[in-house]
Order: sequence, then C-alpha cells, then structure tokens
Amino acid sequence: MEETRDLIERMLDQLFRETPVVTRLDVIVRAGAMDLPDDVMELIDRIPPGRYIRARLCDQLNSAITAHGWSRTLGTFD
Repeated sequence: MEETRDLIERMLDQLFRETPVVTRLDVIVRAGAMDLPDDVMELIDRIPPGRYIRARLCDQLNSAITAHGWSRTLGTFD
C-alpha cells in the first residue's frame, strides 16, 4: 500500500496535470475518486474554499499538516 505522503503527491500531480488552477471542490472530488484514507480526507477538509495554483494549495496543505501535528511523518509539499 502506498504511503500517505505518496498518495498526496500523486493526487497533486493528477490535479495539476492539465490545468494550472484548481478549486477546493476539484481537490475534494479528486481525493474522493482516489479513495484516499480518512486522515487525508480530514486534511483536505481543512483547505479553505478558493482557487489554487499548486504552490498555494501546497501552502494550505502544509499549514493543515503542521496544525494537525503531522509534519514529522508527512513533511511538506511543493
């Protein structure tokens, strides 16, 4: 089974493969389609509504990871 970090990286790659900007809804739909674990879905639920380029979405994910205390296990995304 893929590690949580790898799943998030794969989701990010898929989201931004064909477009430079995604919405929070795009992220939720993609994560649901990938059947990501509940802990990842909880992380995604913490993303505020809006439109995101990859760097901004990663900043939001990194903030949620830090607030959740997962920075040691997940690190950061870019």
